[in-house]
Amino acid sequence: MPFIETGIPDLLIYEPKVHGDHRGYFFESYNAQTFRDEGVDIQFVQDNQARSTYGVLRGLHFQHEPHAQTKLIRALEGRILDVVVDIRKGSPAFGKVYSIELSAENKRQLLVPKGFAHGYSVLSDTAEVMYKVDNLYHKASEGGIIYNDPGLQIDWGIPLGDAKISDKDLVLPTLEDCVHHFVFNP
Repeated sequence: MPFIETGIPDLLIYEPKVHGDHRGYFFESYNAQTFRDEGVDIQFVQDNQARSTYGVLRGLHFQHEPHAQTKLIRALEGRILDVVVDIRKGSPAFGKVYSIELSAENKRQLLVPKGFAHGYSVLSDTAEVMYKVDNLYHKASEGGIIYNDPGLQIDWGIPLGDAKISDKDLVLPTLEDCVHHFVFNP
């Protein structure tokens, strides 16, 4: 089975089968049929790619409904600490933080459903991150949670004094003050 459960409902790790030999390797980074066979039927409509240097911290971001996005995130180069927070009201994991190292070496991907705030920090000198989304970017629907919310106690894997953070990410609210309408549907 290519998916690993995380202990948080609907949040999955995708671990593709890598075929390697003396020439290098080959793997399917995404195959819609493989996903459907495992009960994950998502139609991705946009790919996003970002390159960052050590200490860059992006997040925690989400888009409000009706523009919310499911994301499939992976590192093409380098290493990142990918971090999500379940913000679905009524979820047994509401407010729970989950983090995983995604790297070009481990080739793991994180499938982040709608109703999660998402971010990452760059652990290597540089990192190139690619993620698929199932809804187009919509600026007016942007939302987020401050990276250093004291109620979440997130360990970003880097000294926060060295973190490079955008101006807009510095003024995001805490989870407690965040306005959103995500609801957990078991």
